[in-house]
Amino acid sequence: MNTHTSERLSYPYEKPSLEHMQAHVNAAKQQQEQQACILHEAWAKTPAKLQDNAKAQAIAHLQNLLTQHNAVMVAHYYVAPELQDLALATGGMVGDSLEMARFGQNHSAQTLLVAGVKFMGETSKILSPEKTVLMPDLEATCSLDLGCPVDEFTAFCDQYPDRTVVVYANTSAEVKARADWVVTSSIALEIVTFLHSQGKKIIWGPDRHLGSYIQKQTGADMILWQGSCIVHHEFKGLELSLLKEKHPEALVLVHPESPAEVVAQADVIGSTSKLLQAAVNHSAKSFIVATDQGILHEMQKQAPHKQFFAAPTAGDGATCKSCAFCPWMAMNGLQNCISTLEDQSHAVQVSHTTLHAARRSIQRMLDFSAAYREFGVAKDGADLNAHISQFQQWLEQNHEHAQKLV
Repeated sequence: MNTHTSERLSYPYEKPSLEHMQAHVNAAKQQQEQQACILHEAWAKTPAKLQDNAKAQAIAHLQNLLTQHNAVMVAHYYVAPELQDLALATGGMVGDSLEMARFGQNHSAQTLLVAGVKFMGETSKILSPEKTVLMPDLEATCSLDLGCPVDEFTAFCDQYPDRTVVVYANTSAEVKARADWVVTSSIALEIVTFLHSQGKKIIWGPDRHLGSYIQKQTGADMILWQGSCIVHHEFKGLELSLLKEKHPEALVLVHPESPAEVVAQADVIGSTSKLLQAAVNHSAKSFIVATDQGILHEMQKQAPHKQFFAAPTAGDGATCKSCAFCPWMAMNGLQNCISTLEDQSHAVQVSHTTLHAARRSIQRMLDFSAAYREFGVAKDGADLNAHISQFQQWLEQNHEHAQKLV
């Protein structure tokens, strides 16, 4: 039984309203800016911190429980360092949401312990419906998920029946089920370029910053749901430029969920995994990192002789909402991992109808990714439009791949 106490804190997140979204779309057509979001509040609990002795005991106990229950632990880069290290030490993995789900799908364990936020557990369940998927706390959510409720998003999509619906992985199972395609930040540019080359018009949701970046890079006709990530939305262009002046030798790594004025200053733009690879493989000795600070643990482990600076979220003396830490990722702790395994509680449930529809949208992405890797991924700096055009021609000669992407 989980007896530890938790502190509850409230965090504001943006949620578009249908009325304001339509006004925003109309204004965008006229090259005007109009706010489409209203701030809402959501709670996050912070697990009680353990002293070193208690932490060591909890880690040992959790290791035993994973073995007893034939379970494997998958953890996101943004959860606490001790959970990341424990996942790796026990034969699990640390990665982004899709990597976590695919690892769980291919692992022999019949129980998956997912240390992350709810949509990650749902994605694991969608890809492994026959397995038991447990989470330390099912209330650990995401501002992008919260800001894109399925009923409102569906009503918005229904206004544009001629458009292909593409949603980011940071959404509920129900929103994924409404979509035609699910994408991650590591493959979104390629998929949208592919759809654009076919003349498809797109509804994109939920992150407006990532959507704007993709729209600018591809030239695709996209209507953007106006959600945002509570972490990345807070990075500031001015403060980043001041930090760059202090560390002119540092390479700037930016996740594209960040505002445009931050992305514009990046040396490397990409998914969490891409930023990690850049930190490890680039010859630079120092880096400014604009994503959740949880990634710094793995960066420092894999590149111990390099220096990492967290990108600023506000100016000196100012306050921030998340301070580059996701409050819902922080809800994952050793004690609630233990309680979940002991009680076999907090199992992720997805209805059969939703699971089937969401899996179809996810599978399109997986099939695209597999075909694209077989064809040959474009190198950094290559003309992506030309590369996708060649990929289209290759697909015409490989009907088995092409049929899966219909």
